This record gives sequence, structure tokens and C-alpha cells, in this order.
Amino acid sequence: MENNKKIAVLVPCYNEEKTVKKVAEDFMAALPEATIYVYDNNSTDRTYEIASSLGERVVVRKEYRQGKGNVVRSMFRQIDADCYIMIDGDDTYPAEHAHEMVNLVLNEGYDMVIGDRLSSTYFQENKRRFHGFGNKLVRDLINSLFKSDIKDIMTGYRAFSYDFVKMMPIISGGFEIETEMTINALDKKFNIKEIPINFRDRPEGSVSKLNTFSDGIKVLKTIAVMFKEYRPMMFFGIIALIFLLIAGVTFAPVLMEYFDTHMVPRFPTLIFSLVCAVLSAISFTIGVILDVMVKKNKQDFIIRLNILSSLKRNNIIG
Repeated sequence: MENNKKIAVLVPCYNEEKTVKKVAEDFMAALPEATIYVYDNNSTDRTYEIASSLGERVVVRKEYRQGKGNVVRSMFRQIDADCYIMIDGDDTYPAEHAHEMVNLVLNEGYDMVIGDRLSSTYFQENKRRFHGFGNKLVRDLINSLFKSDIKDIMTGYRAFSYDFVKMMPIISGGFEIETEMTINALDKKFNIKEIPINFRDRPEGSVSKLNTFSDGIKVLKTIAVMFKEYRPMMFFGIIALIFLLIAGVTFAPVLMEYFDTHMVPRFPTLIFSLVCAVLSAISFTIGVILDVMVKKNKQDFIIRLNILSSLKRNNIIG
């Protein structure tokens, strides 16, 4: 690893007074060259005070907009580094994997390294009901929709390249941020690597801020919205097919009756089927138009990414 490379460890925190000190100290020991950035998100306990007492290698800032997505958006905008490690402040992820993740970004060219909990100890350590089911559901949905094979979509332990961080358009405000980052990386063909990591449940007295059902619904909503935005032809094509099937099923008996009697006694059914056929055509057209726009946006994205990489290589930025 090159000694002149800047490494930033990003620790978003909300009420983590029992664990933030250990997390920061573990990563300072694992990555002696790194700077630890703790962003306090309106904690009501002593998280900010404890983090502020950890020395000059720990930079502590506040983010007043509530939600992990808002914290990560500020981190990505405000911090410049060659490699970023994002880690939750709850001490569920060990620092022992950090050096490998940094090496994969700096020396092997990966844009996102995902710490895969689900292939190791997650299901033995996690004590929260339905979280395992939710992780599997989200993973299977995204892998089906985006034709990928990511094993852990919602892990909070990741490493990023400079290019990914500066080109990541974060929209989410809350815990759905991991899902958004994964989908964006898949769609934009960033170089992704997964490594199995150990996972441990929160220590006694530390409480999860994730609400299984409300945050789970937000994640599913994010998947649906991003499916529409990143795969519009498939999204609106499915809608068009549904309307077309309804139109066919409702129009068939009307047509058969017309052949038998040369009359159309069920005009409301005929009108309904024609409306569904028109809606099918409209949905298909919308999908085609948006698909062209998405492809154009991808081309523009690649051009901007190439410019950013060129500026970075020539030390014009960073």
C-alpha cells in the first residue's frame, strides 16, 4: 500500500456512546495511517463528547439532518480521500478486515468492496427477529431485477474509491442508503468485490435504531423507485403487458359474441378493453422513451467519470 494515499474511516453515529470509543480505537489500530471521521446525527447521549476526546486522529462533526443517508451524503461531499471505509458505530463489524478492504481499493482497482455478513456469522449472531428474512428478501429482489449475484445488499461495512464517492448521487435520507449505493454501483458498472466478514451482535446496552418494518418498507420502496428509474423499459413493459392481458381477456368474449350475433351488446366491456389497450400502448411508449434517456445519461456519466479520473491522476484535484 502506498504511504502517501489518504484513507478516511467514516463512522455515522446516532446514540452510540457505549460503542463509539471502541470502534474508533479499533480502526485507528487496524489502519494507523487513516483519519477517523465521526459524524454525530443529533445524538441525545454522550456520543459527541466521547468521540471528541479520542485525539487528533479522530475528526468529529455534526450532521443535523436526521437519517443515515443524510449523514453519508455530507461525508461524501465534505471528505476527500483516496480510499473510504464506511463502518457503523455500533461495534458489530470487526476492524480486522479493514486492511484487506483498503488494499482491494487502492491496489487492485475496486470501486466498492462489500463486507458480506450473510456468508459468515450473521444468522448466528443477529438476535433481531425478521432481520435475516428482510436481508434475504432484499438481496433476492435486487439480484433478480439487476441480474447480479451480490450476497449482502444491506451491510454497513464497505470500502469505496474516490471516483465512486464523488460520483454517487445519494437521494435516500435513511437506512435505505446501502440499498441505493448497491443498485447505483451495479447499474453504473462499478468494479465490485465482496469479502466475507465476521459479524457480532450489538453489545449489551446498545440499542439498534433500525425499525424492522418501517425501515424495511422504505427499503422496498427504494428498490421499486430505483427499478423504475434504472430499468424503465422493463418496469413499464411489465405494466404494459398487464394492461394488454386485461384488454385481451375482456375483449375476447365481446369479439366472440359479435361473430355469433353480429351485435355488440356489452359496450362498457368493449370500452374498458379499449382503454386498457391504449394504456398498454402508452406504458410501452413511456418505457421506450425513458430507456433512451437512461442510456444517454449513462453515456454522460461515463464521460464525467473519465474526466474525474483524469483530473485525479494528474493531481489537479484531490
